[in-house]
Amino acid sequence: MKWKKIGKIFDPSHYNSAQGYDEFAKSPQAIVCDGYVRVFYCAQRRGADGKYVSVPHYVDFNKSFDKVLGLSDGPVIKLGDKGEFDEHGIFPLNIIKHDHKIWGYTSGWSRRQSVSIDMAIGLAISSDQGVSFHKYGKGGPIMAASLNEPFLVGDPFVKYIHGSFHMWYIFGTEWLRATSGASPERIYKIAYAHSSDGINWQRNGMTIIPAKRAQECQALPTVFYDKGKYHMYFCHRDVFDFRDNKEKAYRLGYAFSDDMIVWHRDDSQAGIDVSEEGWDSDMMCYPNVFECDGGIFLLYNGNEFGKHGFGLAQLVA
Repeated sequence: MKWKKIGKIFDPSHYNSAQGYDEFAKSPQAIVCDGYVRVFYCAQRRGADGKYVSVPHYVDFNKSFDKVLGLSDGPVIKLGDKGEFDEHGIFPLNIIKHDHKIWGYTSGWSRRQSVSIDMAIGLAISSDQGVSFHKYGKGGPIMAASLNEPFLVGDPFVKYIHGSFHMWYIFGTEWLRATSGASPERIYKIAYAHSSDGINWQRNGMTIIPAKRAQECQALPTVFYDKGKYHMYFCHRDVFDFRDNKEKAYRLGYAFSDDMIVWHRDDSQAGIDVSEEGWDSDMMCYPNVFECDGGIFLLYNGNEFGKHGFGLAQLVA
């Protein structure tokens, strides 16, 4: 793999939001439409308690990705009501076209007392090209903690292939403290599930991507097919000190597969890394690969987890 960086294409600070969601543009995810590309991202604002909440928005680009055509008027999905799995945030939102509609697989956040958060996966469906979504059923999760996945089920990436739905996602394995008085930090790994209808999923709670270090966190897989193989990009970091130490911050990892289930990791073949300076010099995270007019493109966030927007790269080899 070899990618050519096009550069940062969207910075949320350059646009005003009526609802105050003008910080961060996390986890960009694209769908290609007639004449434009719609990129969904998760913006954040601080609530009355001073803590961030995250909700999906979108921005439209021309197919050269050098002009913003428009933005959503506000969040495209509402946060959950009190006590629901997505009460305190939705991040990320994964998009697929299915049955003449857009299905959005959400990662809903809810705060806990002993640890910071828990997560589960929900489904919302749009009939208007993603301008608005309605949560499936009564709005509860379609995948949550289970016997072998005790917490933090989230980061879904779904593809519809050969009449079946395939999902790559994460689940939590441990909460650890760097010191006895420190706040707990989470470890999570990538797993796989499949479904005949996109709603009821079969999974075994097994990790599928080998870790490079003992306390590695893996997040946000994205999968595509090219040159006879399936390829996965994801981001990985250390469990501790990742916010302030760039050597422990998120980087992009790479794996390949013949069957979408057994994966071989080789980060040396990723073909892209942090820049020497600038907006993506400290970290790269939250990748999304998509095809547009015969090209393969990679959206991703840079420093500070997408606070300064997202960038684009194109596969050249």
